Amino acid sequence: MTEAVDVLIVGAGPVGMTLHLALAAGGQKSLLLDRRPQQAQQGDPRALALSHGARQLLEQIASWPTRTATPIETIHISQKDGFGRTLINRSDYGLPALGYVVRYRDLTGALAANLDDDVVLSEAEILDIAPGDNCVTVSLRHAGQLRTIQTKLLVHAEGTPGDDPEVKVSDYEQHAVICEVTPTPGHGKRAWERFTPDGPLALLPLGDEYSIVFTLPPAKADAVMAMDNETFTAALQQQFGQRMSFANPGPRSSFPLALRLRDTLVKGSEVWIGNTAQTLHPVSGQGFNLGIRDAWQLAEILLKNGVDRSSLENYAASRRLDRRGSAFFTDQIVRAFSNDFGPLKLARGLGLLALDLCPPARHFVAKRMIWGARAWP
Repeated sequence: MTEAVDVLIVGAGPVGMTLHLALAAGGQKSLLLDRRPQQAQQGDPRALALSHGARQLLEQIASWPTRTATPIETIHISQKDGFGRTLINRSDYGLPALGYVVRYRDLTGALAANLDDDVVLSEAEILDIAPGDNCVTVSLRHAGQLRTIQTKLLVHAEGTPGDDPEVKVSDYEQHAVICEVTPTPGHGKRAWERFTPDGPLALLPLGDEYSIVFTLPPAKADAVMAMDNETFTAALQQQFGQRMSFANPGPRSSFPLALRLRDTLVKGSEVWIGNTAQTLHPVSGQGFNLGIRDAWQLAEILLKNGVDRSSLENYAASRRLDRRGSAFFTDQIVRAFSNDFGPLKLARGLGLLALDLCPPARHFVAKRMIWGARAWP
């Protein structure tokens, strides 16, 4: 037998669940597929940086993890061994926070708490995807049985794409080393973006700790991963400076960084959102927020115009400014700041100083970090 659903979402991570719940709030049913066991996400300790704009969207589907989110009230942006800095403060925008840091497991738990028991097929292995004229037929194995599902719309929301000719890849030749450390004095709900010749160093307040994103060339990242805790803390201190001290580093992990952009978001009755559509450098924490906005805007368009080709074309056009703008912004920051070229360092310092002294320019940047293209103009 062939089952029929209007919307089939591949990937029951935060972006896929956000889309499902946003559609459900408007009366549109959908089904989620995930290759992982349902409890796998509950053990994921990674930290996510969420903008206040993402909080506003997630609150509308009763999925904001209030108790476990650490607010970011100020962001300090500077460069190592160079002058100039910019300070962004929540009070300038009348907000409780510019953003928040949340563990992946806490966000997925808040979203999953709103799901009905029968809307997620966990440990589902997709065997074949067959596009048709006005539908897509998906063959899969679930709970030891073969199943065939025909859907009006197949949404890809599962992770970073691998080798896909539709995805353009630009390797930054950097790795991100992530871990948690204890700061002295406390973080005071301040996040830091510290640009160094090796790459950006981000400190994100999480509980009483800082979640560290330590960006380095691959060889240096491998060396940092091999250090004992005392040597690692000294290396972190050397990159950050002496404004505070660090102790008690937690387990470290490392992953390579690249910009991945899918040229075409829509193909027939299929659409790509979140990390399957674009994967950005973690500088300024834009990637995950962009995925939440993808899911929300797709839900808005489908609920307003129905599940059809014109809706998908409308969605692809509506996302162009936000995704291209976010990709360009993060890409240019990384390329401009990840070097030690003297004249460029001077220009960067002047730029940071001008941004700090010119509120309209600073507000333009901050509002797009908080709300993306929804803040336009």
